[in-house]
Amino acid sequence: MPEANYNQVMSEIKTLKLSDQLRLLEEMATLIRKGASKQALRSILEIRGKGKDIWKGLDVKAYIDEERSSWNG
Repeated sequence: MPEANYNQVMSEIKTLKLSDQLRLLEEMATLIRKGASKQALRSILEIRGKGKDIWKGLDVKAYIDEERSSWNG
């Protein structure tokens, strides 16, 4: 929505009675919830294997030892 349209809508909302503003707010919240529930849920498993090439050929023990030594400052 272009900024001008947004500002126009906001100006119109401000002219509504408080009860109508609250009703609009409730209806908008319902619309947004319905839209959000239609989005597919994502799984952490989708990233399985991503970046595995970064760890290829790395000496795990040396890496862990280096990380642990950095914890002590």
